[in-house]
Amino acid sequence: MTTLLHIECSPRKQRSASLEVARSFIARYQENTPDTEIITLDLWNMALPEFDDLAMEAKYAGLNGTPLTSAQQDAWNTLKELAGHLHRSDVLVMSVPLWNFSIPYKLKHFIDLVSQKDILFSFDPERGLEGMLLNKTAVVMYARGLDYSAQSITPATCFDFQKPYVEAWLKFVGVTDVHSVIVEKTILGEDVDLSAREAATQQARRLADSICR
Repeated sequence: MTTLLHIECSPRKQRSASLEVARSFIARYQENTPDTEIITLDLWNMALPEFDDLAMEAKYAGLNGTPLTSAQQDAWNTLKELAGHLHRSDVLVMSVPLWNFSIPYKLKHFIDLVSQKDILFSFDPERGLEGMLLNKTAVVMYARGLDYSAQSITPATCFDFQKPYVEAWLKFVGVTDVHSVIVEKTILGEDVDLSAREAATQQARRLADSICR
């Protein structure tokens, strides 16, 4: 059975363009593979732990090869449990709105928690850093209010730190089969928004069909 993990990164719920397109992809994916298990991580409705002094001490104890205290181990286990959702998934779907040219702080918080040595990556002096999320497919739905494409008549494309950041992180943790769907110009009026959402939804459905082949 395939496990699909959806990481919801928008608080807008029913108004969210990224969520709307992601849900269209997931629905079509389920049509093609009915036995797929769907797991949702709503970053806005879950208590993400702080990366506090215990977590930091556990991190550096691990880097230095020194034993963890009981409290440090508890903090580290919390991070491992959170990252376990990523390890157990076969398909990772992320619905990511653009905030201040980058990603929402809740997603950055999640990434900072789970991106740890021996949790999502390993390090060997000879081979260097190696991601641990192998043989997985990622599908990322990006939503933007303006046109950030290369064809834009504005310099907005120079301020896109959303898609490059997410793709760099996925590559770092070992995910190389990455697909994206972009819905943009969502603040340029109801007609433009509706047209952009419909086009992205159709693209997402076609992508689900191609991945399931």
